[in-house]
Amino acid sequence: MFSGLRPSAAQATGVAVNGGEPLTVRHWVRHSPAQRAARFLIWFVIVAVLVMAARSIEVIPEFIADAPEQVGDLLKRMWPPAVDYYPKGIHAALVETLHIASLGTILAIVMAVPFGLLAARNLTPNRLVNLLAKLVLVSSRSVNSLVWALLFVGIFGPGALAGTLAIAFRSIGFIGKLMAEAIEESHKGSIEALQAAGASKGAEIWYGYWPQIRPAFWSLVLLRWDINVRESAVLGLVGAGGIGMVMDSAQNLFQWDRVAMVLIAIFAVVVIAEVVITQIRKRIL
Repeated sequence: MFSGLRPSAAQATGVAVNGGEPLTVRHWVRHSPAQRAARFLIWFVIVAVLVMAARSIEVIPEFIADAPEQVGDLLKRMWPPAVDYYPKGIHAALVETLHIASLGTILAIVMAVPFGLLAARNLTPNRLVNLLAKLVLVSSRSVNSLVWALLFVGIFGPGALAGTLAIAFRSIGFIGKLMAEAIEESHKGSIEALQAAGASKGAEIWYGYWPQIRPAFWSLVLLRWDINVRESAVLGLVGAGGIGMVMDSAQNLFQWDRVAMVLIAIFAVVVIAEVVITQIRKRIL
């Protein structure tokens, strides 16, 4: 921001005003020296990080120059998509992907609700319990779904079970954190009225908090299911079931027309899921 208005002509030339002493010339600048130094430091850090990142990833110029030709060759191999492969090789895996996303979201809700209640400061005054609940939610969000999938594939073996648990454990932190924030933002009027009437903690939650957070809760559940549909489509790349396993198999065998059909199917499911979520939100929220 400008630190002041532009001085008058009399001030700029040092001419006396109303017979008084000549005024000192004042030069206005956009930023103070401290602000300029801070801006320079920020830009310097950004440029330094970009330079270090560019050097560490070891970009090979020859590969970049050859990329358009490789993309064109890949698209030629993908066209036309293997439409006849969908009924026998893609449909069942696509349905399994939707099952993984749906069951994983339901399991996440069951596990996230208790932690969301414990993570809300106004509902759980015990600081230790509150911090432990937040630690669980942070731990869930900090681990990517593919990492969860690798962990559960190692425990339960390849298949849809590993993918379902990966989706569930990844979603706990998302649902629990936003639920706790919605509880903390609830109005205190109805809560205090229930407390004054001697209501139990369960009645306080059900009749005081739940009516206020219900729209936000179902909105975030629908959003998380939409996200889980996208994430479950790639879990098969690490053996966690779903359509990702079909795509991984087709890639390993260089069957690019089948890869194209898998990508089209995934895109169609994501678009349909988005439309369904939008319509459900209009009707229940």
